[in-house]
Amino acid sequence: MTLPAECPEFDEIAKRVNNWGRWGADDEAGTLNLVTDGVVRAAVATVRTGRSIALALPLQQDGVQTGMIPGRVNPLRTMVALNLEMFGPGTVATSDDVVTMGLQAGTHWDGLAHVSHSGKLYNGRPADTVTAHAGAAFSGIEKGRPLVTRGVLLDVARARGEEFLAGGHVVTPEDLDVAEEFAGTRVRRGDVALIRTGQLRHYLAGDKDAYAYPSPGLSLRTPEWFHTRDVAAVANDTLTFEVFPPEIEDLWMPVHALHLVEMGMRQGQNWNLEELSEACAEEARHTFLLTAQPEPFTGGVGAPVAPVAVL
Repeated sequence: MTLPAECPEFDEIAKRVNNWGRWGADDEAGTLNLVTDGVVRAAVATVRTGRSIALALPLQQDGVQTGMIPGRVNPLRTMVALNLEMFGPGTVATSDDVVTMGLQAGTHWDGLAHVSHSGKLYNGRPADTVTAHAGAAFSGIEKGRPLVTRGVLLDVARARGEEFLAGGHVVTPEDLDVAEEFAGTRVRRGDVALIRTGQLRHYLAGDKDAYAYPSPGLSLRTPEWFHTRDVAAVANDTLTFEVFPPEIEDLWMPVHALHLVEMGMRQGQNWNLEELSEACAEEARHTFLLTAQPEPFTGGVGAPVAPVAVL
């Protein structure tokens, strides 16, 4: 297994995209600092029709998880009360349910404490500040301002004239350039970039294994693209986010390490971008107001999110 510190290419990119100290030594929000009040006002101005599109998968027991990622279980919902007349016969009856699930089982954000490398988290915090009892002592998923900003769909598959990218396709900065040109806009500071590969079509067609592996995904070279544009966060429609198996043999999850640890930038997986892709094609525009606030689990290293794009 190749460690990030042993890969010269990773090391050089890490130096160029590193944001430690950029917003102060005590910062826990990372690139969410780029979503200023002015960015939010500009995002609201992108709304033209009010057409709203949900980007989350249903949370269900037959979800995207196959057991490939240990412990990341699909949601198991159980009823704990069924039409219970809590205050006596003839009173209002209530039904309640509980759920057990991996916080990153469905459509979710990875928080900044989800990944460490070389013993460090974002902003130089020690990796062992993530504990079994409290979770993330720093940069928990609950930290940072609410995420409402401009979203930009970079429809890599459609820009290439394909329904979906082949498994193992490495999404390069050049692919992002083509998708950005196809979108007719420039990704700008404080945006959230949504990268569509079309991979989710396998899951929607009932083939969970084909969805999981092999998977197209982002290249080791793409974090610099997002860093140059000062993107606030990135999400896509795959299980692993980056290309899987990795583009450099035995270098596992280097894009996670660059985004979460070096840049302090959230990344999202299992986002359903299919309806959004159709809508953007119909309306010939790829920008929209995006609401994407994760559930604020204190100390969480990730959390479910139910994002909505408003065109």
